[in-house]
Amino acid sequence: MGAATGDQDFREFLAGIHIGDICSGTVAEVTRSQGVTVTLDGFSARPLGTIWPLDISWSWKQPAAVKVGQRITAEVLAVDLDEGQARLAMTATENPELWAFLKARYRGEILSGTIAAIERFGVFVALDDGPNHPVFPGVGFITIPELSWRHNEAVSDVVQVGQRVSCEFLQFDTWNGEARLSLKAKQPDPFQAFADSVEVGQTLQGQVTKLVPFGVFVQVADGIEGLVHLQELTSAPVATPQGVVEVGDELTVVVTDVDREWRRLALSRRQLPPDSW
Repeated sequence: MGAATGDQDFREFLAGIHIGDICSGTVAEVTRSQGVTVTLDGFSARPLGTIWPLDISWSWKQPAAVKVGQRITAEVLAVDLDEGQARLAMTATENPELWAFLKARYRGEILSGTIAAIERFGVFVALDDGPNHPVFPGVGFITIPELSWRHNEAVSDVVQVGQRVSCEFLQFDTWNGEARLSLKAKQPDPFQAFADSVEVGQTLQGQVTKLVPFGVFVQVADGIEGLVHLQELTSAPVATPQGVVEVGDELTVVVTDVDREWRRLALSRRQLPPDSW
């Protein structure tokens, strides 16, 4: 009876909390792997608040940034009545101007800024209307796949530090306090234009760009590569593409499938007459 009453009590308490609310409480426990549990003001029976390690601070990212008994304020990210937990983020109250700016963005919004730094994992962008980030050189961030529709050997082939860019907003990365952006979303997709110009059964000329265990990739147009699956490489079964073709070889291939949604081009060499190989 007591346990049932207790469950009803915490459910009623959590039902009154909504995403975006600012809650106060006292740190009950700190662990390196799980983060922080918080006894929320108004419900002292047990800790109902949880803060994941990456939601403690954008500056430190460590549970050691808070101590048991410390008073904290945090924003509610999620409420789980079944688990009896409210997920909180101290990052929201640590940098309220930045958090408010990022929360106000919407998917598809166009943001402009300047390339602030180039890293092997992506590009930081200092947004024109955005506040400074407490850690990173810019509040905007573009991952490598979102830089260009085309494959590039180096990020510097696409952008340079100091370059002005206009990007599409994808999402608010609450862990890093970043605006995830896409530069390629502002550029026409060359695959769609290519798909308009070809049809299944059409013969194309291309150059082998990569050998993989399951086949070979062939570039058939600027920025457009298709896969010749291993079983479509020759009329006789082969275990690997090595020895059949090499990178740099010129091939004649036939289009077997054009997938616009996944941007995939399937090619075949086997379906051509042997004298055209």
